[in-house]
Amino acid sequence: MAGAIIIRGARVHNLRNIDVEIPRDRFVVITGVSGSGKSSLAFDTLYAEGQRRYLESLGADVRQLLRQMEKPDVDSIDGLPPTIAIQPKTNLTNPRSTVGTFSEVYDYLRLLFGRVGQPTCSECGSEIKAYTVEQIVDHLLALPAQTRILILAPIALPGSGNVNQRLGELARLGFTRVMIDGEIHELADDFHFDGKEPRQLDLVIDRLVLREGIEKRLADSLEVASRHGDRVVKVDVLAENDHRSSPPLLFSQKFVCLQCGSVVPEFTPSLFSFNSPLGACPTCGGLGVIIGKGKRRKKSPGGESTEPCPECGGTRLNKASRSVRIAGHEISQIAAWPVADTLDFFVRLQFAEEHKIVGQKIATEILSRLRCFMQLGLGYLSLDRSSETLSGGEMQRVRLATQIGAGLAGVLYILDEPSVGLHQRDNGKLLSLLKQLRDAGNSVVVVEHDLDTILDADYLIDMGPGAGIHGGQVVAQGTPEEVQRNPLSRTGQYLARTSGISLPTERRKGSGEVLKIKNARSRNLKNVSVEIPIGAITCVTGVSGAGKSTLVMEVLFSGVAQRLQRQLLDDSSNVELVGWERFDRVIGVDQAPIGRTQRSNPATYTGLHDYLRELFAQLPEARVRGYKAERFSFNAHGGRCEACAGDGVTRVEMYFLPEIFVTCSVCKGRRYNRETLEIKFKGLSIADVLDLTVDQALELLNNIPAISDRLRTLRDVGLGYLCLGQSASTLSGGEAQRVKLARELARRSTGKTLYVLDEPTTGLHFDDVHKLLELLFRLTVLGNTIVVVEHNLDVIKSADHVIDIGPEAGPSGGEIVATGTPEEVALVPNSATGQYLKKML
Repeated sequence: MAGAIIIRGARVHNLRNIDVEIPRDRFVVITGVSGSGKSSLAFDTLYAEGQRRYLESLGADVRQLLRQMEKPDVDSIDGLPPTIAIQPKTNLTNPRSTVGTFSEVYDYLRLLFGRVGQPTCSECGSEIKAYTVEQIVDHLLALPAQTRILILAPIALPGSGNVNQRLGELARLGFTRVMIDGEIHELADDFHFDGKEPRQLDLVIDRLVLREGIEKRLADSLEVASRHGDRVVKVDVLAENDHRSSPPLLFSQKFVCLQCGSVVPEFTPSLFSFNSPLGACPTCGGLGVIIGKGKRRKKSPGGESTEPCPECGGTRLNKASRSVRIAGHEISQIAAWPVADTLDFFVRLQFAEEHKIVGQKIATEILSRLRCFMQLGLGYLSLDRSSETLSGGEMQRVRLATQIGAGLAGVLYILDEPSVGLHQRDNGKLLSLLKQLRDAGNSVVVVEHDLDTILDADYLIDMGPGAGIHGGQVVAQGTPEEVQRNPLSRTGQYLARTSGISLPTERRKGSGEVLKIKNARSRNLKNVSVEIPIGAITCVTGVSGAGKSTLVMEVLFSGVAQRLQRQLLDDSSNVELVGWERFDRVIGVDQAPIGRTQRSNPATYTGLHDYLRELFAQLPEARVRGYKAERFSFNAHGGRCEACAGDGVTRVEMYFLPEIFVTCSVCKGRRYNRETLEIKFKGLSIADVLDLTVDQALELLNNIPAISDRLRTLRDVGLGYLCLGQSASTLSGGEAQRVKLARELARRSTGKTLYVLDEPTTGLHFDDVHKLLELLFRLTVLGNTIVVVEHNLDVIKSADHVIDIGPEAGPSGGEIVATGTPEEVALVPNSATGQYLKKML
């Protein structure tokens, strides 16, 4: 294949020594069942080798890290261009990171304010302007011809009794006249001021009549006045009788308030950064909230109670930063608007003549990035929104907007399910942007399950045939049409419609009772009232940013959980829930990471690790040595490797590059010390067991009920390919969600449980969606109630009840557009979901 990336002998993770050619400068989709090796090929082989080669090109001090970095297990990769990965990681924990800083739009906004912002006094509100000598000359020459003016330099008054000493100094400098409290005095050698302490002292520099040819003398006089007046010039316009005809004109060459004397700090982009001491609010340090003080308002992502900072009102910036405006707006106001409104503002923004060249250049950069946000369906986000609150799909699309704005060419972009969290209506915009990247001379490789994306690809690689050890092979490759004709490809069967998820034979009515939400007004919800049938599957749909997660996760899940736990209700919501008493527990499963450290993994999260530790502690060799269950924990001293503190990897700070993790040189990634690893069950140490996939562990531990029950639930949610000890930080949002679901399903069901799921099909192949639906059907048969936020049309068409929210995103959403069975919603003309659902039914 001409112009291709040629991979030979790839054996990373479950890849089976595969050879594959990926065409360059094309839009390529890698698909296949979950766990078949898609990410192993795209990220752990292609991207890992690209990153390694980039580091190899840097200085010797960076290259020494390459000896610690593990090289991808591949014979050769030829034709690999510089590589950038865009992944939906949600484990950002920096409270200072916002959509604006993360996407670099805020950096351009700071630059714009630093260059063309109009300062006002933070004390009295007066407009502040710094003039050049040329501007003052132009201003004065605009007065009528033959106007007589007096150019003065305001002199700072010395301390008590020293006025005559100051006047003597001015006389020795050659000046002949001063104005004291509005009266002109001649500075003769013997001049002595005998009056009371003056309020105002001005040095008379020149008396002029404005006429043609006076420009040079005027400019020279202004420069002298500026030098002696501490860069402030005063001009008196004189009447016929040589008396002042109007209040004096004041011109400052520095940013200082001429009314109250307040000084504006030097104008730099750093003045508008809440991550810099120059711009950050002194009370909250640029966080915008005060943590753990006063009345509880809301919970931060870290779990502490917070309230808006009383000094900056949550804007994060100090008084000086907030006193600078463009078109009457502060930088914090612009950052707080939805991107759609910010785009509209910059489209209409007109700059003054002196700022036009600089302002328009910066505004063009801002506009190109904001338009990318709109094309990616992110118009409802604000630039000041914390990155911690973004979903995995939103985070990835913000990264994508940043990369498109950078305008690179000749690069290999690797994306992991960019369609996650996108409504079908917004998917077309995403695809056109990916093609825009391709048309700019880049290669685009996407790991994806979305039908529209797969059909739109230039080239398709289908991995499989199964997951884990049953996958790792290229089943089919070629154009989507060629893959459809391949009988071995599961994806091809779904594309060709010879296989698929059929409609349920009947819609469940549930128990006949309903859970009512009344008057929900959180975030963008507009007094929403809705009914959810108990004992059935309800799907909440709508365009991205319409208010689905707000209604389901914030209002429904939090409200029922607070009532069941008899917690104090949050007064701000004012929502009424009727029928919550019919549940004995509520389980919320979202896409937040299952842990924030390298030590968190599916085994620890589901409780499997505790049973494994007990199992190993009961082995004869462990009892002889006196090892207890704690010995087999990599979180405690005794059994863990102390060189890496049980992480299995060590972190290397890369300064200007993202930090990297390298395998621990002592334990070789095993996490435990040598003595602990000598205890074996059926020939395997505890580290070996944690390296097994769920399917492999089930074969090994099938006769231990406490362990096998949990393993079965992991397999039932489509995670049979997952390694028990795989770090939580490497799991996708969808995988993390299904691990949470498995933990909850392992508990005994009473038939009175409310399950609340936020996009559970993330990362699932068509085949795995089918398995997930069967699992949800089983739960409702037991009497449980399921509420799902979802964009996947196969799930929506299989639901018993649909609630469609919209009609648009952000402030234009938050209303109920349609409710009823999928068939009823498909008939509603203004439902975006209904129009796509109609084709499926």
